[in-house]
Amino acid sequence: MDIEKVNSIIARLLNESNEYDIDEIKGLLNELTASEVAHLLESAPPKKRKELFALIDTKDEGDVLFEVGEEIQQDLVSNISNEELSAAVEPLELDEKVDILQNLPEDRMLKVLSKMSLMDRNRVEESLIYPDDTAGGLLNNDVISVRPENTLEVVLRYLRSHGELPENTDKIFVVSKENLYLGELLISKLITSEPSSTVEEVMDQSVDPIIFNQEDKEVARIFERENLVSIAVLNDENKLIGRITIDDVVDVIMEDADQNILGMAGIAEDTFAPPGRAAKSRVFWLSMNLLTAFIAAFTINIFQDTLDKIVYLAVLMPIVASMGGVAATQTLTIVIRGLTLDQINTSNMSWLFKRELAVSIINGIVLAILVGGATYLWFGDVKLGFLISGALIINLISSVIAGIFVPLFLRKMKQDPAIAGSVVVTTVTDVIGFFSFLGLATLFLI
Repeated sequence: MDIEKVNSIIARLLNESNEYDIDEIKGLLNELTASEVAHLLESAPPKKRKELFALIDTKDEGDVLFEVGEEIQQDLVSNISNEELSAAVEPLELDEKVDILQNLPEDRMLKVLSKMSLMDRNRVEESLIYPDDTAGGLLNNDVISVRPENTLEVVLRYLRSHGELPENTDKIFVVSKENLYLGELLISKLITSEPSSTVEEVMDQSVDPIIFNQEDKEVARIFERENLVSIAVLNDENKLIGRITIDDVVDVIMEDADQNILGMAGIAEDTFAPPGRAAKSRVFWLSMNLLTAFIAAFTINIFQDTLDKIVYLAVLMPIVASMGGVAATQTLTIVIRGLTLDQINTSNMSWLFKRELAVSIINGIVLAILVGGATYLWFGDVKLGFLISGALIINLISSVIAGIFVPLFLRKMKQDPAIAGSVVVTTVTDVIGFFSFLGLATLFLI
């Protein structure tokens, strides 16, 4: 279905003025894919969202639950019975089942597991032992493996016997009798090679497999760097336990992007969350920002006598602090991006710092000339123009130091720099901006 028709259906379903009966709504929902229904639910206020979800067929509920964000998923799951949830996740792939069930309270998760078949329950329980932010939490065990001594003709017959291959199967994996990982066999290589050749002769051993405890973000970087569709996952004994496919990695990338965008503002919430929950998720960082505002105010208060004597300094103060804050945020964004992509390390940190320092000095000189000239034309005071120019250069240099080392420090302290970084660097540049400008004014104008 084309995007315009999808958007039209979503708009019609969200329009409160449209009066559809239940059958009409179900008909419109059935025209949408699971991801499109998920987008519809994420675009709806809580009450409307629950009403729409209640009209989705149970066989489609699992796919929709997997597609929606975690917070909305938990809300929707809380309104259905254990029996319905068990039936909803039954047709899903293993990693999708685990993704939904691991967000449940433990007692409810056990009740839902008890309603599954023994085979499904054992598979899910095995996967639940891995943290959800690791390769083990992403893996799926719909793996096809073969022995190295098999001929390609035998492998092809074996694949045909499956009838249908798992999604995103671009390769099969080669293991020993003890299930030790030996390499991979590309489907393209299997098709184009001589049927009489053995797997060992044509398999590829150059691609390093993923270990179960590697971070999901690291897995995503490997997929991006190597242009992978799927890859083997091994346990600590080098045995094949599953595979990760590109669709799982895309989910990781999207979630990470969402977290970084919301984290820069210090929030993490459903767009249409109720007021109470939205306020709760934001109040901590608003309080932290209030604390930093008091620190900046205290800095200004130190120079109260200076401001009483030269009142127009108060007009110029925000210029220095604002320019420093913007420059620090630019550097902070570059560093957070580099840390997220694993591009920044001890070997290149010195070069990056020198580069950012050079940029701040160049920008500082250019902006100092502009601000100093504008201040002279405004107030007719050459000395004041030089003072604000000097304070601006000092603050732009401090913005580089804060923008680089604050996120590194927060990362070392196991804090997310995307969430806490902007609050800290803004405080640093405000305080240094006010202190440098008012301090210089106190020394040279009083």
